[in-house]
Amino acid sequence: MIKKEFSTNKKYELIDITDAVKKAAKGKRGVVSVFTPHSTAAILITENEPNLKKDWVNFLQSQVEERSFLHDRIDNNAGSHILSGLIGQEKTFPVDGDILTGTWQQIFLVELDGPRTVRKVNIKIIDNRG
Repeated sequence: MIKKEFSTNKKYELIDITDAVKKAAKGKRGVVSVFTPHSTAAILITENEPNLKKDWVNFLQSQVEERSFLHDRIDNNAGSHILSGLIGQEKTFPVDGDILTGTWQQIFLVELDGPRTVRKVNIKIIDNRG
């Protein structure tokens, strides 16, 4: 397993981690699992286009702002937990020498409760070459 760490600068942020996943998968065959072990971060597949990334952030924010959550009585980040659960903390990709994604698909770590000094991403290759 390859463990990567990323820093985030904003409460909501999309960080393109595609190159890290491609590097891990290079020359392999099977599947790759990309997982973040955080309940207020997620893994998302989308296009790396600046306005679309802003649209994602605006959309995610709009789903949780101005709502009253019981968990917010503890540490005021229930919306981050909910969004993380909806998007998901893991994605799996087929690998045949490289990750098999569509032309406009990139892999993002989604920060939902930043900024954070360390956000971890685990990249696990399950090689089927036997």
